[in-house]
Amino acid sequence: MSRTAKAPATAGSVGWLVPAGLLLLGALPVAAGALRLTQLSGAADIMPANPRFSALPLPVVVHIVSATVFASLGAFQFAAGFRRRRPGWHRAAGRLLVACGLLVGLSGLWMTLFYARPEGTGDLLFGLRLVFGSAMVVSIALGVAAILRRDVNRHRAWMTRGYAIGLGAATQMLTLMVGEIVAGRPGELSHGLLMGAGWVINLAVAEWAIRKRSALSSRLASNRLIQHPTAADVATVQA
Repeated sequence: MSRTAKAPATAGSVGWLVPAGLLLLGALPVAAGALRLTQLSGAADIMPANPRFSALPLPVVVHIVSATVFASLGAFQFAAGFRRRRPGWHRAAGRLLVACGLLVGLSGLWMTLFYARPEGTGDLLFGLRLVFGSAMVVSIALGVAAILRRDVNRHRAWMTRGYAIGLGAATQMLTLMVGEIVAGRPGELSHGLLMGAGWVINLAVAEWAIRKRSALSSRLASNRLIQHPTAADVATVQA
């Protein structure tokens, strides 16, 4: 009896590992963004002022606030059990996440194009920011288009890709730290490569998760077909 009672609790605990890990990873840029907002508000000089942002703070404020919501709230969309138990919450949060995700991508593109390039930003990183910023916007748009067609699997896949790109800033903090420990202060080229590695790592993990989920869904569907075939399934097999 005790074993039966413990099984659901254990499964539920494992189901929260992914969102917990994403929240922990996302906490890095969220904390940095909070410090920047504090500095921009003039409440405290916690970090050095950035002349690029001080002259026109609105785009970076929009970027930080929307990225904070996108990274934090988005992590809970990966809790499958919670998502199934509260579909209304999932849909409402999803609408907010779509808006925030688009703001993250579009504000990031605006800052790349119209703010002065920060020190250490070469042509490679400039191009990568345009590519991945655009890819994030497109992924979210395709995710919305998919769910409007009731294509849940494609919706999840595209939103997962968009979230992975959006969380690139967190992984980039780690790749830059590792790169500096191994090879010292990076130059323009190595800085661009390390930043690009953050996006590539996140997308690689996202694609692995998408394919794993797709394979699991196919396996479950096959098991249901074998155990409980419908009349249409039987007719298809006989044909």
